[in-house]
Amino acid sequence: MILITGGMGFIGLHTARQLLDAGEDLVLTRYHVRREPDFLAGALGTRITVETLDAADSYAVFDLMSRHDIDGVIHLAVPALGRLAPAEEARANLAGLLNVLEAARIAQVRRVTLASSVAVYTGAGPGPWREDTPLPVASGSPTGAFKKMTETVADHYAERTGLDVALLRIGFIYGPLYHSMSNLPSRLAHAAVRGRDPGFAGPGGSVPLAGDGLDYCYVKDCARAIALLHLAGRLEHRIYNVGGGRVTSNAEIAEAVAAACPAATLPELAPGASPGTRPAGRGYMDLARIRGEFGYEPAYQPAKALADYCGWLSLHEE
Repeated sequence: MILITGGMGFIGLHTARQLLDAGEDLVLTRYHVRREPDFLAGALGTRITVETLDAADSYAVFDLMSRHDIDGVIHLAVPALGRLAPAEEARANLAGLLNVLEAARIAQVRRVTLASSVAVYTGAGPGPWREDTPLPVASGSPTGAFKKMTETVADHYAERTGLDVALLRIGFIYGPLYHSMSNLPSRLAHAAVRGRDPGFAGPGGSVPLAGDGLDYCYVKDCARAIALLHLAGRLEHRIYNVGGGRVTSNAEIAEAVAAACPAATLPELAPGASPGTRPAGRGYMDLARIRGEFGYEPAYQPAKALADYCGWLSLHEE
């Protein structure tokens, strides 16, 4: 049985589907929100157990692990960004990490898979970024700072205890059940399907530049990579990039949404690119490691991904 902390979150739910298809039974944790998407119908309450958990509560983590026959942990739970003061946010991230690692060690689980982020590469040069790219101490965001902390602490803990730990640097993920609307694919897909303004001109808003882009990855690809790495036998490395493996421009995203929803009227993107935009095609994570060891390739390029996403949105309210 595999425990997914934060399993009721966006990435966790899709990862659960992948693991169910691989024959695994699961414990998914939630903090406040409980979601039951139809792609998990029939498994909730049978092959999936849902538990409420604050990972920063050591007793709760150890109690949960003792009540279930857990043989692997995928740790996705993090405090909501911006909800806590800096010291409290750091304390909650670190406490959750250490509680999960120590409970997993005592339970003698086969592997702990931890979510890191593409944000650790901020300031690391133009890319493409490899797992052995030197990372600067300075971080451009709380995510970058806390994920570097996660990697450093988890790597040291694994060396000291022999616990099998895998760290996944996850890119910019979009797709069904994403709710914060902070990335362009989700904003445009929702706007196209729901017939609403994507909010570029709102308070503090600005029209995205067509030439800008990010290492976007569709959530179904991300979930497949997480399940693949967690279930694999011996890993050759401890850190793996999980992303799209290329820069996807805003223009390509807009074109894919327009093709998926031809009747929709969407605002035009602004021409050009930001002054600080990295040289074309270089601001992405290199997937050579996960590709070489496991043959992984993203199956959902933008056109296929946005068609799938818009199709989902046309059938579901989020």
